[in-house]
Amino acid sequence: MAENRASEYRAPEYPEGTPCWVDAQLPDVAAGKRFYGELFGWTFEDQPQGSVRALKDGEPVASLVRKTDGRLPSVWTVSFATPDAGALCRRILAAGGRVVAPPRHFGDLGVTALVTDPDGAVFSLWQGAAAPGFGRRHQPGAFAWVELYTRDTAAANTFYGGLFHDALFGPDAEPDFGRAPVTDVFAAEMPPHFLVHFAVEDPGAAVAEVVRLGGRVQVPPFGTSYGTAAVVTDNQGASFALLRR
Repeated sequence: MAENRASEYRAPEYPEGTPCWVDAQLPDVAAGKRFYGELFGWTFEDQPQGSVRALKDGEPVASLVRKTDGRLPSVWTVSFATPDAGALCRRILAAGGRVVAPPRHFGDLGVTALVTDPDGAVFSLWQGAAAPGFGRRHQPGAFAWVELYTRDTAAANTFYGGLFHDALFGPDAEPDFGRAPVTDVFAAEMPPHFLVHFAVEDPGAAVAEVVRLGGRVQVPPFGTSYGTAAVVTDNQGASFALLRR
């Protein structure tokens, strides 16, 4: 049983449109390592271009990246898998989205691009090479879900359904990606955005640990269609969610 369960968490390949990686843009990566290392039990290893890769039980689960411009927000960003980042950027432009940073190589690990949907929500694309994506997910301390908070869920379903139809709606779809109105959790003036969720065994206890480590609670634990979630920020202001499914 343990062997089968371990294989469930490993994901060596990701179909296009599957959330396959998350990274935090932070002003102080060392402080981020202390915060997330204590919260999730992560260890870290250096990556290209000054970032660090977070490991859970030796498997890659996220990256922490130093912000190069202090005017940029401290945020968690989700990456969706693609076999061709350039072609997907062209489809995003044709569907009304925007390319913020065109495809570029990230060492020998893969190709990344930064884009937005028509409503302005920012996400990344990842064309994996040496690093296809998460080594673990759906277990405590690893990625569990991403929710898009948007002003128009019908338009979001049309946009993402057109880009990632098989991953979201195909016969073998097991999406880790939901869409909800901004006003479901956040104030109406909150801009559209993706909220990355990490799995925890006890959201209440995890929230208390966030506060102990210098973070804060935005929304205490509440019920969703995909589990019990809480919205928090780390000690540098990057928002994320804690989730028990």
